[in-house]
Amino acid sequence: MKAETTARNASIAVVIPCYCEKAHILDVLARIGPEVAAIYVVDDCCPEYTGDLVATECRDSRVRIVRLETNLGVGGAVLAGARLALSDGHGIVVKVDGDGQMDPALIGRFVRPIEERAADVTKGNRFYDLDNIRAMPLVRIFGNAALSFLTKLSSGYWSIFDPTNGFVAWDSRILAAIPMEKVASRYFFESDILFWIGLLRAKVVDIPMAATYGSEVSGLNPGKQLLPFFLRNLRNFCKRIVYNYFLRDFNIGSIEITFGLPLCVFGFVYGVLHWGVNEPATAGTVMVAALPLLTGILLLISFINYDVQQAPREPIADRLPFIDMEWR
Repeated sequence: MKAETTARNASIAVVIPCYCEKAHILDVLARIGPEVAAIYVVDDCCPEYTGDLVATECRDSRVRIVRLETNLGVGGAVLAGARLALSDGHGIVVKVDGDGQMDPALIGRFVRPIEERAADVTKGNRFYDLDNIRAMPLVRIFGNAALSFLTKLSSGYWSIFDPTNGFVAWDSRILAAIPMEKVASRYFFESDILFWIGLLRAKVVDIPMAATYGSEVSGLNPGKQLLPFFLRNLRNFCKRIVYNYFLRDFNIGSIEITFGLPLCVFGFVYGVLHWGVNEPATAGTVMVAALPLLTGILLLISFINYDVQQAPREPIADRLPFIDMEWR
């Protein structure tokens, strides 16, 4: 059966990953509006049997329960639901967490830019309104700021913030073009999928929103995850640079990073090696260390400026040659 559509003819599916969300899931489902055609509740091998609770208590005919035999993590659960949404022919897939921190009434706001072809992906930003930040725990503010910078670096989306925000909407053609089997399945999911979306040159737009912090406990500890996130974002950054600046294209940014990075390393290492020498450094020694270092820094600053300017600004979904969705 073909899914119902909105006035703009885009069938909307909501995917809700569930792991220990028994206390909040029914309220979240009750607040999802009629603009949504299908709801996929993904029980990620939940010890509270959230899927059984929904099956027993929820009477919404749009709800489909997906039970995973092993715990795949938030990313694995979302992708399991997204694959079903794609196979059922839905044009937009929205991810909403089951912990009640996200207001389902905002779904219309998230999907509108995609329906109007102004964006390929939209995601929530809890930092847009400064008044909302006051209600956010301090550790989350610091952790999200650090993770946001790392994600900007690895994905190339310099204009977005709050990358770990789980309120996201995708044009289905973008999801279909991503190698889902390569996307991180656990807490790095939101950052990693932005990296893969960035390789497609898809346009991502931030949607201002407020988050509600109640009795729920976040499983993401920014302090513990900062080092793993740093290493994974560094890996993605290196991949992005190779793909975009050496394999797909070779431009002024390629030249800047090619010379800037080695010059910085040489100047720094040379300076350190001669720092502890008993004899006073000659002017020539200082120049050999300082000149490459300063030149390298200037080149890297120019590269970052160029990279910022290269952030995707036009939706790409309509131009993907290998994806054909009827809803468009």
